[in-house]
Amino acid sequence: MADNSADWCIVGSPSRIERLEARFQGHAYDTHRHDTFAIGITLDGVQSFHYRRDYRHSLPGTVMVLHPDEAHDGHAGDEHGFHYRMLYIAPALIQTALGGRTLPHIAGGLSTDPRLRDAVRFLLTSVEAPLDALEEENGIADLAAVLEANSDTRIARSRTTPDYRAASRVRDYLDARTQEGVTLDDLESISGQERWTLSRDFRALFGTSPYRYLTLRRLDLARQCIATGISLSEAALLAGFADQSHMTRAFGRAFGMTPSRWRSLLRRG
Repeated sequence: MADNSADWCIVGSPSRIERLEARFQGHAYDTHRHDTFAIGITLDGVQSFHYRRDYRHSLPGTVMVLHPDEAHDGHAGDEHGFHYRMLYIAPALIQTALGGRTLPHIAGGLSTDPRLRDAVRFLLTSVEAPLDALEEENGIADLAAVLEANSDTRIARSRTTPDYRAASRVRDYLDARTQEGVTLDDLESISGQERWTLSRDFRALFGTSPYRYLTLRRLDLARQCIATGISLSEAALLAGFADQSHMTRAFGRAFGMTPSRWRSLLRRG
């Protein structure tokens, strides 16, 4: 059995993209989904995960590109464990860099394209060192361009152009009400669309549903609170969850581990 006592992770300085470096000896994450692109590089070992009905193995130097809202897990492919760096980037940032075009999609979730590797390394050279604003902006633009160049063109595209302005109004509304109750009636009123059109457009543009987007923003706030030493129960209430159990269930679905497990990894890192 793997010794997980040496597992650790380091979360980078706050910015528009979240950056993380971690090492795991055995099992790392249960099955979960992000509302962001999860893009990273395996530095050492074999990083194995289930993704899109297949079992993937990322070797050192391989780039992982996990699309928003795609279920995946994570664990070591052998007894030696694995070490990696990852960035989590909101689909809206890729959308903006591509001028509102359809989100790119990398077939299979793995790539050895040197252009993509260079673009990812640029943003992940040092996780702990903050990125200059212009450095980050250029890095995002380069990454978006390379993702589009590597995109699987066989993915079917919608014949209906999503309403970016309406979906953006909903996104801004959700960002401003992380700790408040939100209903579909509210979102229909804000967007000027009926709920099914809104949900379709929001997913096409931002990679997930309005409900999951709001839940992930609450979890972002909860993680910030937990990292400062606030208790789990207090973090849950501050982030807009009904109670700690509600937060724990959402945390597991989003990140593949419990809040207490995540807190212990941060302390070791």
